[in-house]
Amino acid sequence: MATFDQVTGVGSSSISSSIRDTGSQIAGHAPFSRLMTDAIGEVEALQDQAATAVKGMMTGSGVDVHQAMIATEKASMAFELALAVRNKAVQAYQQVMGMQF
Repeated sequence: MATFDQVTGVGSSSISSSIRDTGSQIAGHAPFSRLMTDAIGEVEALQDQAATAVKGMMTGSGVDVHQAMIATEKASMAFELALAVRNKAVQAYQQVMGMQF
């Protein structure tokens, strides 16, 4: 009788090499925590730019209303995106925690 490896043509050595290949592909990417930290930093920077633009508009230091509105909307959209990503991450975490093994 033929063994599983002979029938499928998939041996443990090919599976191991496939796993190593996947690991080497992932090794070239930044960790998820760093990506999230960088994204939060960008949101904060956009919010600071918006606050500066609004302050510049209010004090009359050469910032137009439309420039302040654009900066404010950029910050708002970035925050909404970050909030949506956070909500999806929490939802995924809750799903994983609800699984029974």
